[in-house]
Amino acid sequence: MGNELFYDKKTGWDRMRADDRRAMHSYAEGYKEFLNEGKTERDAVNYLKAKAESCGYKPYTRGMSVKPGDKYYKLNRNKAIILTVIGEQPLSAGINLTAAHLDAPRIDIRMVPLYEDNGMAFFKTHYYGGIKKYQWPTVPLELRGVVCHVTDDGIESIPVRIGDKPDDPLFIISDLLIHLATDQMQKSMMKGISAEKMNILVGSEPSQTDDDTSDKIKLAVMEYLHQAYGITEEDFLSAELSCVPAFPARDIGFDRSFVGSYGHDDRVCAYPAATALLDLEGIPSKTAMTVLVDKEEIGSDGVTGMQSRFFDTMVADLCRAQDVIPEECLENSTCLSADVCNAYDPNYPEVSEKRNDARANCGLALVKYTGSRGKSGSSDATAELMAKIRYLFQKNNIIWQTGQLGKVDQGGGGTVAMFMANRNIDTVDAGVPVLSMHAPYEVIAKLDLYAAYRGFGVFYGME
Repeated sequence: MGNELFYDKKTGWDRMRADDRRAMHSYAEGYKEFLNEGKTERDAVNYLKAKAESCGYKPYTRGMSVKPGDKYYKLNRNKAIILTVIGEQPLSAGINLTAAHLDAPRIDIRMVPLYEDNGMAFFKTHYYGGIKKYQWPTVPLELRGVVCHVTDDGIESIPVRIGDKPDDPLFIISDLLIHLATDQMQKSMMKGISAEKMNILVGSEPSQTDDDTSDKIKLAVMEYLHQAYGITEEDFLSAELSCVPAFPARDIGFDRSFVGSYGHDDRVCAYPAATALLDLEGIPSKTAMTVLVDKEEIGSDGVTGMQSRFFDTMVADLCRAQDVIPEECLENSTCLSADVCNAYDPNYPEVSEKRNDARANCGLALVKYTGSRGKSGSSDATAELMAKIRYLFQKNNIIWQTGQLGKVDQGGGGTVAMFMANRNIDTVDAGVPVLSMHAPYEVIAKLDLYAAYRGFGVFYGME
């Protein structure tokens, strides 16, 4: 039998026909648009909501009747979204479910951020998620988010978006010049940039208002914000503002086979999970659903995270409409936890395990377990589930591979998989490998993105 007895993780290019390659590049164009629009979870939800409505999805409200073929979406505080297509079988047969997250590492603005110091105005910040702090100074930044303005008449939510238009100003965190950085460069990379020094430069021209305040530059910033958005400094107390990299998503390489962008983790899985469902033809056998949530980068806690009751409540509502016990639905469901894994990087082979780490251009990666320190923080999928998905992908000619998060005891990480598995749902991670994960500019292979789209599509149609 020779080599037929061996497993060989091969590149997917040999299985890509010319029309597949054209479809791959075309699909990546839509993904790049999503990346540029959806740089925060709020922006991503707004984008996907509009896409869903254009595909005939309706907002779901408790008490609605449901029948096979119905398409619904449900928002959670504008920061998470569930998309659902009701299947032919009753919900007691379970759901074919994907779960991904829309948040990404970034620089958040504090509640009392604005101050003036030595002729310049700054915002105080608090970084969000796991970052290498030294990567963020000198990176051009956009300001995005929402400010809830409070008046005697009530509350007004005001979207803020500065930096994505050609004539917009940008923002930046300054760094120490090399000529004076002797002490800084002797520190470890972890301590080279202090979190308290990651302040955003926002202005320097003093206000021309005839006012006796000493903070003329701070006043000028507030005058701009008040004129543009009608807000005062107190409104920062009820705001969610973030600075995100201003780089647009672009093709990488002479052959344009990669995409470079901020926020691949985990929008490179959320986008194919959502669009594969939106593009689903006909009525699936089982109900198909994707859950796209917030807060994964800080532990999936909070009212918009995967540990909230948002998903459970939606499932319970749908089950009640069919007189089904929700627990029966969950125990018969299958979930692909659609989250990224690391791509093997030849520049850093010392932290990877060649036989088991995922590789760029080898397809959608099934990751049986994540976690760290002896699989801690992992759901560790069963052999039966791995075989079930193997069979499905092989039967449908999906380009796929297996992956893990580097060498044992080198580090590790987690996904939303364990929170779905804790609900008694058979769950395994399935995602796109990423280079430079959590950096301001990450890289993925278009082949892997397209394989994820096709893989999630056949999964939704699984019997």
